[in-house]
Amino acid sequence: MPEHRTIDTLLAQYSESHLNPTNEVIHFICVPVIVFTLLGLLWSLHPLVALAFAAASMVYYFRLSRPFAVGMLLMAAAMLAILAALPQSTVLPLSIAVFVLAWIGQFIGHKIEGKKPSFFDDLRFLLIGPLFVLSFLYRRLHLAY
Repeated sequence: MPEHRTIDTLLAQYSESHLNPTNEVIHFICVPVIVFTLLGLLWSLHPLVALAFAAASMVYYFRLSRPFAVGMLLMAAAMLAILAALPQSTVLPLSIAVFVLAWIGQFIGHKIEGKKPSFFDDLRFLLIGPLFVLSFLYRRLHLAY
């Protein structure tokens, strides 16, 4: 019998409230945007705060799945590079505005789905959402996670 990993359990639980195709598309757009804008909000406090958050997230991701952690590391590095390239005065207002819009999108998706967001039951799902999105890319590219 194959070993059942924590990441498989978490993705299965997360998937239960993300079955509607419209909600999935909304999540494919909004989840990465939320990650980017959250890093932007933290970057606005200080770039090292954003880096520390990203590093702490990577520790969690590496415990769950090394292949996912590599994907998240690449994504976080690209997002942090974009933040570093933006004029500092634009990061906070842009991050706030887009963060709010992306969360509105998420809640519209869950209204369509007819189920509450997973993180209402378990805050870990705030970190699993990006892996849910990444899992679709990995499956399409035939990458194991």
